[in-house]
Amino acid sequence: PPRPSSICASASIGQAEQITPSHVVTKITEVIVMTFTPGKIKGLEAVSNQRGIIAALAMDQRGSLEDALKSAGMQNVSARDLEQFKVSVAEILSPYASAMLLDTEYGMQAAAKRDKSAGLLLAYEKSGYDNTRPGRMPDLLPHLSARRIGEKGGDAVKLLLYYTPEEKDEINDEKLAFIERVGDECRGADIPFFLEPVSYDPAGGDVKGADFAKKKPKLVIESMKEFSKDRYGVDILKVEIPVNMAFVERQGDHAVYSRQEAIDYFQQAAEVAGKPFIYLTAGVSNKTFTDSLELATEAGVKFSGVLAGRATWLDGVPVYARDGNDAFRQWLETQGVQNIQSINERLRGAQPWYAFYGASSPRDLLNSGAGKTKQAVGAH
Repeated sequence: PPRPSSICASASIGQAEQITPSHVVTKITEVIVMTFTPGKIKGLEAVSNQRGIIAALAMDQRGSLEDALKSAGMQNVSARDLEQFKVSVAEILSPYASAMLLDTEYGMQAAAKRDKSAGLLLAYEKSGYDNTRPGRMPDLLPHLSARRIGEKGGDAVKLLLYYTPEEKDEINDEKLAFIERVGDECRGADIPFFLEPVSYDPAGGDVKGADFAKKKPKLVIESMKEFSKDRYGVDILKVEIPVNMAFVERQGDHAVYSRQEAIDYFQQAAEVAGKPFIYLTAGVSNKTFTDSLELATEAGVKFSGVLAGRATWLDGVPVYARDGNDAFRQWLETQGVQNIQSINERLRGAQPWYAFYGASSPRDLLNSGAGKTKQAVGAH
């Protein structure tokens, strides 16, 4: 029997339809049956809302949060500041989220304070990346494992990976082996695995500039295609918006893509996805992110939700830095709530993560499996 896995079986049936002296036309029907294990189902249900949409709030930032506070004028950012910031976000915004993504270094107090209805994802990686060697290599927190994340109350494991097909082959091969190990570990612990591949420029170019925007769709599409392979054990892909919205055609702007080209890129990325996927905010403004979700919906993309972080709370960082936690909480109760509700409103076009496999409920995947049927006609 196959080992426990998100995807357990596939089958192909070939039938000769027409035979002539010159060629054979064969219709191949491929039925891919998905069978999920109980722990995977339980974890994915815990981080989804009643519709099966992942409307999650990200607050696992560590080094970047410290840098943002310093940039806003805080000269001395303590561990207590990071913990207090996260607790305030959890207490005020988690009632509007299906789950919250936190870290075990500064986020466990926030995890305890989150709304009872919100599930919990925990970050497995160290903040940032290994800067002692080229390639933005990932590194795991040394005192964590997939099993320990579950023991700490985590419903799912999240891992960020800096990845680009433009990187040297030997570096990417090491990264792929790294993800295979984490995927197998999550299979063994029977806990969902959320992978967040983030593109970059190996040459150090500006990822917010027009030159990078031109190649970003290809990078996102190739990453989604690669990490959809079952060998990595990924259950949910947390992916970038496939275009830089700052360069989508607007009246009077110098655009990299027309609006229709942007829609096409959304569709192309969705077509290569072999796993349910959700969008990350990547530090953009609330308006930019909600515009992105509207464009995804216009494109007919069946994404399964979001893991939204800085688009909800980043504008409150200067408030915390300048006026303290009480003022920050007041900001969260007004603008912060408005931000997350604005994102939630744009999830009307999302589909349940289990619907990606043709299932009508998570339990359909557990009890009998579900699948997609693909047909191809070939001549030879």
